[in-house]
Amino acid sequence: MFIQTESTPNPATLKFLPGQAVLGAGTADFPSADGADASPLAKRLFEVAGVTGVFLGGDFVTVTKDDGADWDHVKPAVLGAILAHYQSGDPVMAGEGGASGHAAFEGEDEEIVGQIKELLDSRVRPAVAQDGGDITFHGFERGVVYLHMQGACAGCPSSTLTLKMGIENLLRHYIPEVTEVRPVAV
Repeated sequence: MFIQTESTPNPATLKFLPGQAVLGAGTADFPSADGADASPLAKRLFEVAGVTGVFLGGDFVTVTKDDGADWDHVKPAVLGAILAHYQSGDPVMAGEGGASGHAAFEGEDEEIVGQIKELLDSRVRPAVAQDGGDITFHGFERGVVYLHMQGACAGCPSSTLTLKMGIENLLRHYIPEVTEVRPVAV
């Protein structure tokens, strides 16, 4: 098995491509070891010294390290953990696969929210997945769109610029009711 690695805009995060499906659909975000029991792969990765976050996508694994750790030491151990996981035959998720997605929304702005989600799915999420992350709809209130950033996007130095200059401008262009985009932590 050959596992490729790619840098991301977040220097604390690397994207690992095992060359096969990780999650068939959806994503799974583990911003800490709490909850990693839901994924044998994530649990194994958190056993690597210095790993502070794991994000699973359709065909990639994004790993975040703490600031004190050096990728020269963490990367070989992460590669070994991913290889060991796939050789073990264990599933990526212990139960149902990743289902992380947009939050449900009901109310008078339901049509606007549908347009927001469509733009996120068609224009934003594919680009963000290239960088090892995901952005999902969390809410809409009085013109403000609330988005949840995951994987390489969470804590990325350029995430504010991406939200304000990229996503906010895109949404405001196509949907006049949108006045601002803000990140939320879940």
